[in-house]
Amino acid sequence: MTTFDVLRMLLQFALVLALAAPLGGYLARVLGEGRTPFPGVFAPFERALYRACGIDPKRNMDWRSYALAFLALQLVGFLCLYALLRWQGSLPFNPREFADVPAPLAFNTAVSFVTNTNWQAYGGEATLSYASQTVGLTLQNFVSAACGLSVLAALARGLAARGAEQLGNFWVDVTRSTLYVLLPLALLLALALASQGVVQTFGPYVEAQTLEGGQQLIAVGPVASQVAIKQLGTNGGGFFNVNSAHPLENPTPLSNALQLGALLLLPAACCFMFGRMLGDARQGRSLLAAMALLLVPLNLLAISAERGPAPARIAAVADTGVGFMEGKEVRHGPAESATWATWTTAASNGSVNSMHDSASPLGGGVALLLMLLGEVVFGGVGSGLYGMVVFGLLTVFLAGLMVGRTPEYLGKKVQAFEIQMASIAILAPTATALIGIAVAVLTPSIRASLQDRGAHGFSEFLYAFASAANNNGSAFAGLSADTPLLNFALGLSMLIGRYLVAVPVLAIAGSMARKSPVAASVGTFPTHGALFVILLASSVLLVGALSFAPALALGPLVEHLRVR
Repeated sequence: MTTFDVLRMLLQFALVLALAAPLGGYLARVLGEGRTPFPGVFAPFERALYRACGIDPKRNMDWRSYALAFLALQLVGFLCLYALLRWQGSLPFNPREFADVPAPLAFNTAVSFVTNTNWQAYGGEATLSYASQTVGLTLQNFVSAACGLSVLAALARGLAARGAEQLGNFWVDVTRSTLYVLLPLALLLALALASQGVVQTFGPYVEAQTLEGGQQLIAVGPVASQVAIKQLGTNGGGFFNVNSAHPLENPTPLSNALQLGALLLLPAACCFMFGRMLGDARQGRSLLAAMALLLVPLNLLAISAERGPAPARIAAVADTGVGFMEGKEVRHGPAESATWATWTTAASNGSVNSMHDSASPLGGGVALLLMLLGEVVFGGVGSGLYGMVVFGLLTVFLAGLMVGRTPEYLGKKVQAFEIQMASIAILAPTATALIGIAVAVLTPSIRASLQDRGAHGFSEFLYAFASAANNNGSAFAGLSADTPLLNFALGLSMLIGRYLVAVPVLAIAGSMARKSPVAASVGTFPTHGALFVILLASSVLLVGALSFAPALALGPLVEHLRVR
């Protein structure tokens, strides 16, 4: 690892935070204060949409109504996307005349994109029509990200409320998140990416002649529009099979920098939005500091691992003198690939610009660990921060136990119901990943899908179920996931990882909204200081270590010791 590698990563991170601060204020105005930009342009369309759908934008919802509306939209989205995939062969915008997607794969893909996971058990350019990619997948990229922002806004309102359950209106939140936040940002990023050569067309695939005189079919399509929202919405589903490692999806250093920054932009902005909606900016900054405290050292560890010499068993073919280059694009290099792998797993994005399966054991282990911590080190749009708030409740609960005092968060007592819901939100993805791995290694038909055996094969299983249960979607590769059993198992993991976190969070929001704040005293544990930041980061690491240390020891750690 060189000084330049460190400075470049820190500069990239600082630029993201610099952009996230004003964007967070904008989010708070749109979702917290109801102040919308250019009301003469967008407001009539917004009102017309409410009238067409029979929505009363002034209606306030309790947590149960909010959760039901959230789940109803997700169900409709799943059914529509599943139907589109199953019938794509009969629909227009299918220049390659791709056949209907088989039922198991269609189920897995529909669940994946509705839950903001974007796990891909298929090659996009060889499986899906333009209609499926744009009307189906890209639409869900917007909706799933908007749903995450909406749940976070409801939680912020619940924590800020004073004795009345005022969580807002889900339909208004999801509409404004899409119309005023995601669409403008995605349009700007898509134009910037197209200027760098990211292809955007509905024309047919291009037939080209190679230098050797052979024929090559070059896949093209509406790529820039999908890439923009896949990165901004922490979705990660690429148009091409190799995602942002493809030269038509990520052709230049600038396109790589833009996509890399987009991974963390909205998750970081959510921290600033959260503090402003609470009326105390320090609360959002403390959560952001805990995230940074976890991310930056792990990012440096990943860069060091990928910059170091190749393992002895493959040094003869992989060691270039500049780092471990196997599975990486020479356009990006090992350090930038390591930063992308770290940020994409931290942000629950899942896009890749290198193949994680060929990373060094420690480099791949960092990506694994960031997912296993629970999608809270920045995490998905909205979902990462509300997951971190759940850990915040756990932290003040543990601090209260140590001093024999009833825990409080933001001036409200944290009682049995909140801790029960927080436990469900933390343990559901953890248990899902561990049970999924256990079933996988004990099932011969699933084991047959592995490319490798031993510690690396175990890492491939661990990565797949960690990615699904934590709604990440990045692939370690080396696992043939398009089998009926794995499509169902991973799809079920995605559902649990999304909804058994979001619904308990809404229940917490409703419970906290009904509570009146208590006056601070000398025994109150402040949740905006350095001590809270350290305890919060430690709680995240403690839960992750207690849950997954044996699994990590059987996979990347033992592989690292064996190859050195």
